Amino acid sequence: MNIPPKHSAKGTTIFTVMSALATEHKAINLSQGFPDFPVDPKLGDFIAEGVQKGFNQYAPMTGLPMLREAIAKDVSGRYNVPVEVDEVTVTPGATYAIYTAFTSILKAGDEVIVLEPAYDSYKPNIETNGAKVVPVPLIAPEFNVDWDRVKDAITDKTKAIIINTPHNPTGAIWSKKDWDTFAEILRGTDTVVLSDEVYEQIVFDGEQHHSVLQHEELRKRSFAIYSFGKVYHNTGWKMGFIVAPPELSKAFRSIHQFVVFSVNTPSQYALAQYLSQPELPDISGMFQKKRDHFLELLKETPFTLHMPAKGSYFQTVGYEQISDMPDSEFTQWLTKEYGVATIPISAFYSKHKDDKLIRFCFAKQESTLEKAIQQLSGLVAHANQ
Repeated sequence: MNIPPKHSAKGTTIFTVMSALATEHKAINLSQGFPDFPVDPKLGDFIAEGVQKGFNQYAPMTGLPMLREAIAKDVSGRYNVPVEVDEVTVTPGATYAIYTAFTSILKAGDEVIVLEPAYDSYKPNIETNGAKVVPVPLIAPEFNVDWDRVKDAITDKTKAIIINTPHNPTGAIWSKKDWDTFAEILRGTDTVVLSDEVYEQIVFDGEQHHSVLQHEELRKRSFAIYSFGKVYHNTGWKMGFIVAPPELSKAFRSIHQFVVFSVNTPSQYALAQYLSQPELPDISGMFQKKRDHFLELLKETPFTLHMPAKGSYFQTVGYEQISDMPDSEFTQWLTKEYGVATIPISAFYSKHKDDKLIRFCFAKQESTLEKAIQQLSGLVAHANQ
């Protein structure tokens, strides 16, 4: 059969490749972004409670009313902005929400600006909808936005720009000034914004996550995309949501209703009950301890730390003092020879770019991180050869 490809991505994702390699070589998996510690037992209790109470059939297309209400109240409180229940749509994860948002607005010939390095689903999502990716590189080593290049990339074909803060894979975050500059550049255009904010509650060193929802001008043209999995360590639940103004919500739901229609009902019940608790856990504080511990452990290795992660649960490091191998080759070698799986940063670019950088996931138990660094300590001798 001659089935034409819908996008330019080749084979399976780098996350699947590296996780499979980790399994094959019994390596510690610091590649794929999922925690190896348990969820809050209350979430499990609420799931069971939902099943027992009969929350086992299709939920409404936009989500259980109790969850949408809890989301609106939670987001409003954290960002000190009004969020209406009608702006919220529950989704089976954030990656789905990104794809569906693109599908709801794109047509063949449109262009979408992507700031790179970028999460690897963006490009195939855009291309599957017949649109063109216009990559704009971030400025290393802090991966700031080159606003002049963003401005130059905007044309009359620019339908959307997707941004990600806190950023995967680099851990960079946007400042309020970034958002103001962004708004100034977009003023007078019809460009739609997809704001991928899945790591919104994982920010370090007293920094603050600035959401698109807090920027009145940009909010009117934006999908804000969130993930319960990243916040509550339950990535396998595949639960997320978007917040969008009426016109964009209507467009999103016009696609959503014919793709999944409804999202897992017991999970929605559980999350609604969890969000309704009088006090929620300090996610940033918990992950900051892990980041700080991991950074301290990294000192025992010859990796180069260009910038501590300001957010997310990923740390990017350089390996130029260890090897001159291409990063994809280096990560495979590291997995096979030292038993630790990581991700090459070149996988986050639409065109190959090898800066000798790799990404670690530190959303792990302290003992997991310590064992990984113990295995990597042998790199010191290798680097001195």
